[in-house]
Amino acid sequence: MPMRVLRRALTMAVTAASAVALSLTGSAAHADEPLRYVALGDSYSAGSGVLPLDPSAPLLCLRSTANYPNVIADRTGAELTDVTCGGAQTKDFAAAQYPGVAPQLDALDAGTDLVTLTIGGNDNNTFIGAILACGSAGALTLGYGSPCKNLYGDTFDEKIDDSTYPALKAALEAVRAKAPNARVAVLGYPWIMPATADRSCFAKMPIASGDVPYLRALQAHLNAVIKRAAQEAGATYVDFAKVSEGHDACQAYGTRWIEPVLFGTSVVPVHPNALGERRMAEHTLARLGLG
Repeated sequence: MPMRVLRRALTMAVTAASAVALSLTGSAAHADEPLRYVALGDSYSAGSGVLPLDPSAPLLCLRSTANYPNVIADRTGAELTDVTCGGAQTKDFAAAQYPGVAPQLDALDAGTDLVTLTIGGNDNNTFIGAILACGSAGALTLGYGSPCKNLYGDTFDEKIDDSTYPALKAALEAVRAKAPNARVAVLGYPWIMPATADRSCFAKMPIASGDVPYLRALQAHLNAVIKRAAQEAGATYVDFAKVSEGHDACQAYGTRWIEPVLFGTSVVPVHPNALGERRMAEHTLARLGLG
């Protein structure tokens, strides 16, 4: 081979090797960077009622430093931006929930790597409205019968289909548009009530025995709609139907993930306790393959 050709071949080989080395170095540097993680959502995301409170959060949001986003960030080393807020509805993704509280979508951009959220339970006052309504009805019958179901029938379910579902779909599409490169995990709500309840549960959750399966079916319906909206938006749905079974608000302290209305340990009843937030984080990590 002529010397000139040999030199040219060697020069090309060195250049190619340098390019590969630079590429690998850049990839390694990027791999060493922490995940840019943004947590959105309502009180189940914020860990409302779980101490300690996040001193950097607006007081009305009741955000905890022990909520599931913080657990996920601690376990993965992610760089967390937490804009979760108690009472949030889907509309608060695009508009200020309280004066001085930015729309939650403002926290997202093309550099966001991971997004988690729970949302939908406050739309149409589904959770609190149904529980308060059924609790009041159950108190009047001393826990017997199904007064809430008899009174409200399909009202809550119709609102979920007619209003909550399209709002969820629009909100998740907006998340995808703001963070097109992120993995998005949409968490369902862990069981609040057991499938059936005996009289001992009435002291903690004053719901008539016939309304326990009614509320359970309502929650299952909401979670099914959340799952549908998540899948249509290309997000990962994190299902708690199996793993939260037996950890509802009727169970003993140390077993339950959700605090009851009465005789609980949280100032925010019918919400996850610290154990519940940890378990939500752990199941989400497993579902995402990060645990």
